[in-house]
Amino acid sequence: MASTQKILELNAFDMTRSGGLDPAVADLVARRRKAFGPTSMLFYERPLNLVRGEGVWLLDEDGTRYLDAYNNVPSVGHCHPRVVEAVARQMGQLNTHTRYLYDSIYTYSERLLATYPSGLSNIVYVCTGSEAVDLALRIARATTGGTGVIVTENAYHGNTTAVTEVSPASASSEPRGAHVFLVPAPDSYRLGLEEASKAFNRAVEAALATMQARGIRPAAMVIDSILSSDGVYPGTVGFLAEAAESVRAAGGLYIADEVQPGFARTGDTMWGFARHGMIPDIAVMGKPMGNGFPMGGVVVKPALLEAFGAHNGYFNTFGGNPVAAAAGMAVLDALAEDGLGENARATGAYLAVQLTALAHRHEVIGDVRGRGLYLGVEMVRDKASREPDRAAAVRAVNGMRARNVLVGTAGRHGNILKIRPPLCFKREHADQLVAALDGALSAATGGAGA
Repeated sequence: MASTQKILELNAFDMTRSGGLDPAVADLVARRRKAFGPTSMLFYERPLNLVRGEGVWLLDEDGTRYLDAYNNVPSVGHCHPRVVEAVARQMGQLNTHTRYLYDSIYTYSERLLATYPSGLSNIVYVCTGSEAVDLALRIARATTGGTGVIVTENAYHGNTTAVTEVSPASASSEPRGAHVFLVPAPDSYRLGLEEASKAFNRAVEAALATMQARGIRPAAMVIDSILSSDGVYPGTVGFLAEAAESVRAAGGLYIADEVQPGFARTGDTMWGFARHGMIPDIAVMGKPMGNGFPMGGVVVKPALLEAFGAHNGYFNTFGGNPVAAAAGMAVLDALAEDGLGENARATGAYLAVQLTALAHRHEVIGDVRGRGLYLGVEMVRDKASREPDRAAAVRAVNGMRARNVLVGTAGRHGNILKIRPPLCFKREHADQLVAALDGALSAATGGAGA
């Protein structure tokens, strides 16, 4: 097996090797490295110098158009006219901190909360998904009296100190706290869907038993329901509900990280957790809620927020500011009026079928999985061994970039192509993506289509 890869190592450009790049790009790389230092990462063997975005497209400085099949942050499309107009209009009227009254944030909140189950009816606004997860953990610890947290082995939930502790895929080499318990993602490719789901639930129960044996009270399990950083594992319908009930029975809460699967991305439902027929105790959201405008939110059961607020204060200067409210409202409008949830379902299903057909022609594609417009393509040395092949994934990503299609990678071994385009991605875009992947793989093996 390949060694475990951290999230910032995946598909990363080595900024010390800028030879052979266009002089203008090499100059930007040098300036970036000088100003930002060694911790700022770029994508691809040849980084992109982008100047504009539109819908599913990104344009570089020479006018080349790239099909963006990676970005979940501009959820309804790059520079969506409705969002651009709403943000510009509100910025020209009022933007201030959150200790004043303004109608728009309450109108937005009422509309957003109406998409959640009735038990989740309070919201706290923040500016990023990391802040949202951080606050959710605070609420869980304060209301349960516990400290133990269960996350998956290659989860990424954010980058505050507390959230980095529960993000084993982060770039941090800091030791993980004794209160953090890791469980493997449900590897449906190697175990099968049913057995993978059962194995996941057994692992959660084992983690809870270990907590009890060590005298640690559980606070929460934090799960992204598409298990995106782990390698895109949607699992069987309902398997997360069983795990959540095990955590609750032990005194903990279930926190649904909806930053990536939320806002209709998985096609069947508005929220990833809803596919499992369950209601989390807390749900967190991030920048896709504003199409990239910095905003996030924590949706929580009222009793929990009341218990937290009785002994703890929380204030976020710009969480839920007027411009954020305008951006969020415009995203909800675009989702409804552009039919993006149904498009995610239909186009995602079509793309999955086309990728599966491609897998029959390429030995290196071991598995295709996902829901809606969040798909993973697992690259392996061969179908018999199912051994992860990170090098093949890197070649595929850069081969597709050379064919003007952008995707990323995920998973413990960095061998899974991560496909999560803006929700306005259509069938013709899916065809372009499949053709680019076919060409990249054929070129790598010297076959037809290279």
